[in-house]
Parts: sequence; C-alpha cells; structure tokens
Amino acid sequence: MIIEIRHAYCAGVLCLSIALTGMLAAANSGVVLLYHHVANETPPSTSISPEEFHAHLDYLKENGFAVVPLDELVHRLRTRAPLPERTVAITFDDGYSSIYETAFPLLKEYEMPFTLFLSTEPINNRQRNYMTWEQVRELSEAGALIANHLVSHPYMLSRESQETDVDWLERQRNELLEAEATILKETGQSHRFLAYPFGEFNAEIQSMLVEEGFIGFAQNSGAIGYSSDFQALPRFPMAGIYARLDTAQVKFNSLAFDVELIEPGSPVTDLESPEALLRFNLNGLSPSQINCYDDGEKLNLSWEDQDDGLLRLRAAKRHYGRRWRYICTGLSAESARYFWYSVPWVNPK
Repeated sequence: MIIEIRHAYCAGVLCLSIALTGMLAAANSGVVLLYHHVANETPPSTSISPEEFHAHLDYLKENGFAVVPLDELVHRLRTRAPLPERTVAITFDDGYSSIYETAFPLLKEYEMPFTLFLSTEPINNRQRNYMTWEQVRELSEAGALIANHLVSHPYMLSRESQETDVDWLERQRNELLEAEATILKETGQSHRFLAYPFGEFNAEIQSMLVEEGFIGFAQNSGAIGYSSDFQALPRFPMAGIYARLDTAQVKFNSLAFDVELIEPGSPVTDLESPEALLRFNLNGLSPSQINCYDDGEKLNLSWEDQDDGLLRLRAAKRHYGRRWRYICTGLSAESARYFWYSVPWVNPK
C-alpha cells in the first residue's frame, strides 16, 4: 500500500503543479519528523508511546497534511519546486524492532510513507531489539525508503588514539560507504542520504558528504526550505516530553526561515557560551517578531545590520554538556504558524 502512495505522489501532488490539486496552497518549506522507538518500555529520551504515535498520525490525517516520501521532499526543495502548504516527511533512526512491530502497521493503516535510517552492524549481528534484514526488506518492498545511519552508529567526531585528521576522516568515509553498499545489497536501495548518529557533524564531515554525493540529516529542530543546508537538514525529534501532541503540533505546522548561518562554520565548539551570526531574509517579518532561546531562556539578540538581516546570538547561560542548541522562532501574522530555526552545538571534550 505504501509503495502505491509513493507512486501516487510521483504521479500527482509532487510531480504536477500544486495548483492542480485544487485543495492545497503552494509552499516553499516542509517538516521532517524524527522517531526512534515506538514503545512504552524503552528509554524515554528516544521513545514515543504507541498511543502518542497513533495520535500524531491521526492529527496529520485529520488536519490535511501531505505526508510525503523524504526523497520527494528533498528533490522539491533542491529544485525550488512548490510543495503542499503543510508538508511532512516521517523518519526513523537506528532500525529498532518496535518500528516494524508497532509503527509499520499504523503507517500502513494511515497510508503514510516513511524513511528508515539504518545502522547496519546491529542488524548484521541480529542484535536484540533491532529488526532483521528480512523485516527491513519487507518494509522496503512495501515502499519504505531505506537510508544510511552508518555501520556502528559511532560518535563521528571522536578520534582514535594517535589518529591523524586524514585517517579520522577516511575512517568516517569508509564506514559511510560500507553501510551504503550493505543497504544496496540487502534492499536494492541507495539514496545517498545520511542521518548523522547523535546528530553530530563538523565542516570536514559535511565536505566529505558533498564529495560523495550525500545529503545530510541532523537532529536539531527546525523546518527545511529552499535555503537550507542540505548537508545539515534539521529534523524535529519526537520523543519523551517532545512527543506530546499539544507541543508537537506546533512543530508539524512550522515554517522554514530564509536564513543563512554566517558564523560559526561548524557546530563544534570548546566554548561554554558560544556566539552565532545569522543573516535573515525577513520576508515581511519585523525583527521584533523574532525571538531566540537557549534552553528555554531568551537569548540576547544584537541586530548588527537590520537592513541586511544580520543578527548575532549571545548565550543566555554556560553549557557544560556535550550537545545543545539555540532556537529562533517568529510568528507568521498571515498564518499564525511559527517560523523555526536552530543552531546546533557540540563540545566533544
């Protein structure tokens, strides 16, 4: 059934003018949702309950969202083609058994396409709580897009003892290409999409993806649009407290800012309170409509050049953990929906 939906999108909504639908206005952004476990007994930080997941799908269906295959969403944005007004792609990371046992039947019931980012080693080893290749192939044959989450789900920024920069990057490249080859062998699919394990990457990894012809997906929140960085596309994590429908629906409906990250050139930092410089195309938004947050606290905003949309973000607090993010939102007066963008940070030390 899902494979029929993929064909329907290629024959209809996503391969013809949006105006032909007679139902949905054209838009230039979409939202990618990120799930891991769909279960009650798994770690809350990476889990959504089956009941909450069911509620998400029901909300998307009842509110007229176009749930589209991820490759179609990416293609439309890269070619600056229009999308339905509320467009969402559903993704899962890792390959846990609950995706097959619980999520897959619900997605078939709702006739919604989805993507599975696989780490191949746990599946090769038939690790507990992971799918088997037989189950992965069943999803693939039903129309699911199968994509790359590396072999061993490593911390890509971590270095081995005495490892040079060249050797470190080559190790990442080898793992990337090995996983892609395994997925192709097992499923016949090769889309050259990578979901960064733990959402961690740097400028060197992004450049390596460009060289190998890959699109990169991160784990920081935000909608994606024409001007997004296609080696660091954000996804909204849907787990724990972030899985609640009352807050998740705001993210489902979010819009992509037209924004460029000027500084830093990489999310990797050894600072406890790093700064970021953004250039916004405000598109009718007033600077006063934009608010940015650091772990729920408002950031100090410094408009260095409002005419050019240059905004500097200064931290509201010190960070001592490994990963965090600054989030910027702006309420659209036209649609009562929020523009949403985030700056990810990683301190590997």
